[in-house]
Amino acid sequence: MAERVYPTDSPPQSGQFSGNFSSGEFPRKPTPPPATYVIQVPKDQIYRIPPPENAHRLQQLSRKKNNRSTCRCCFCSFLAAIFILIVLAGISLAILYLIYRPEAPKYSIEGFTVSGINLNSTSPISPNFNVTVRSRNGNGKIGVYYEKESSVDVYYNDVDLCNGVMPVFYQPAKNVTVVRLALSGSKIQLTSGMRKEMRNEVSKKTLPFKLKIKAPVKIKVGSVKTWSMIVNVECDVTVDKLTAPSRIVSRKCSHDVDLW
Repeated sequence: MAERVYPTDSPPQSGQFSGNFSSGEFPRKPTPPPATYVIQVPKDQIYRIPPPENAHRLQQLSRKKNNRSTCRCCFCSFLAAIFILIVLAGISLAILYLIYRPEAPKYSIEGFTVSGINLNSTSPISPNFNVTVRSRNGNGKIGVYYEKESSVDVYYNDVDLCNGVMPVFYQPAKNVTVVRLALSGSKIQLTSGMRKEMRNEVSKKTLPFKLKIKAPVKIKVGSVKTWSMIVNVECDVTVDKLTAPSRIVSRKCSHDVDLW
């Protein structure tokens, strides 16, 4: 702070000060050089307020977020309902299985005769097969409906020789049903190698064929009918000759069920 000095001969006049300062002037602080300054503000004291031109957009974004949240909740509720229904259906099926103990019918070949195959000619053949299939339903309280659109085929070395269909019928519980099938083929061309192989098998009296059955069925439990399922039956049959009456040398059948 500057010290005021008074001369000895006269008192100081108003507005005059000693030193190099003019009247009414005070010492100025030096101007700091230009630079970049970083001001640190606590995070909790920062307030984000959108400018007026963005307020409308903020409202739209808020609505979209609310709509998304609502849709997400609806979707989650739908999935939860589907899951509950699946669980209840599984529990119901498990209870029915424990009560009725269902089992698939058993299938076997009771008769198999062949005609219309001439191995001494190179012309196409038109074979005929008469097949007798035995179906045994051993369930005590379950019936089986055999539906339309079935298929029956006979193969030799993966060559489809003939085809036909299963009849539409209902097989009650604890029942054995015998089905006779007349199958026919038309203009089947056998290779020379297949004819030679079949002649060799005729001499040995062991002609192998494969029977394939694909039948849609519905199961009846009490008064309730299930959806349509597919029964697949495969039988390996060996006969002694290509003319009737033929004898079955060996037979073996297997089956599975496509639930959906």
